[in-house]
Amino acid sequence: MTRWLSVIGITEEGADALTASASDLIETAEVLIGGERHLAMFADAAAEKLPWTRPLKHLAERIGEFRGRRVVVLATGDPLNFGVAAKLLQIVPIEETLIVPAPSAFSLVAARMGWSLPDVETITLHGRPADRFRAWPSPGLKIIALSGDAQTPPRVAQMLVETGYGRSRIGVFGHVGGPRETRADVVASAWGPEIPDLNTLAIECIADDGLVLVPRVPGLDDDLFSHDGKMTKREVRAITLSRLMPVRDGLLWDVGSGCGSVGIEWMRSAPEARAIGIEPDADRRAMAAANAIALGVPDLKQVDGIAPDALKDLPRPDAIFIGGGVSDPAVIRSCWDALPPGGRLVANAVTLEGQAELMAAHARLGGDLNRIGIDRASPVGSLHGWRPAMPVMQWAAIRR
Repeated sequence: MTRWLSVIGITEEGADALTASASDLIETAEVLIGGERHLAMFADAAAEKLPWTRPLKHLAERIGEFRGRRVVVLATGDPLNFGVAAKLLQIVPIEETLIVPAPSAFSLVAARMGWSLPDVETITLHGRPADRFRAWPSPGLKIIALSGDAQTPPRVAQMLVETGYGRSRIGVFGHVGGPRETRADVVASAWGPEIPDLNTLAIECIADDGLVLVPRVPGLDDDLFSHDGKMTKREVRAITLSRLMPVRDGLLWDVGSGCGSVGIEWMRSAPEARAIGIEPDADRRAMAAANAIALGVPDLKQVDGIAPDALKDLPRPDAIFIGGGVSDPAVIRSCWDALPPGGRLVANAVTLEGQAELMAAHARLGGDLNRIGIDRASPVGSLHGWRPAMPVMQWAAIRR
């Protein structure tokens, strides 16, 4: 099959750093697509030039209209490393596409820092909410982050301070890999340099003394969430997430999501995991939105409504958690029917009515039925004793 689409990585060195074959592809292209900065590097090319539209996906989704012509897309660095090629390959098969990578900003910055890339977390904040960064800091962790613009580095420094990593060291590289390359080295708590819009961050996370860890492992402290007391508590939440089994890019329906604790921990537990919370109470949706931002998953989606009616037209989930409304038998039926083969459903109940529905679902559909009891030490006069929390019945099943 003819490879009519070429995606060519460009560094800050521009045309001078291209191989002869990459230069030939650009020179013979009929259509040249790229950002204004890249197109300006090839102003003399005879091809029809199309700058990216905003949002970028609009032109990317039209790329198939150019089939039959020689098309070159100009990208920054490695087009498959948080680059446009991943989007294009959803539309044009690899058999019709030629990808020519250049060194990525990650590789260039790692070389400047002397860091081994397998030992570094590589993330992007370009075109994404900067608050995503809040999910990443961890003691001793090294992070290389693609930046959105000149406002991203001071925002990252601020978040490091707010999350207990004010001593972290940040290297900010502007126009890395080209003749205009700059570097500024700062401590997060003493931010000050002016930097260009095109920049990449190298962050060495150093925890403040007495830091309270916020791990990505499910089971965060309840106090990390704003809530009204009605939430899936820490120990039960950890067990619930283990049965939901978060996976990369997996979608969770969090039915009766409340303050969003289960959906938020699902999103923190696997790369690019997604969650939709279904919650009729506006105050709780507001708490969930604030919690999602504070814990680094600002992309949490929410639906105002009550299951099962609110489930109509939602994208098909990989897993479903029912934390509210389980006493309505139509909720379990609708959720089970929505799951694909291999989909996981977990439902918790504390009321007798809800537990009766879980027992009926277990008898009808199989799976595991468990009773979770948690006792916490609390004062009894001048001494201490065990105070039991309300037991939780949990039904977990996988659709075969």
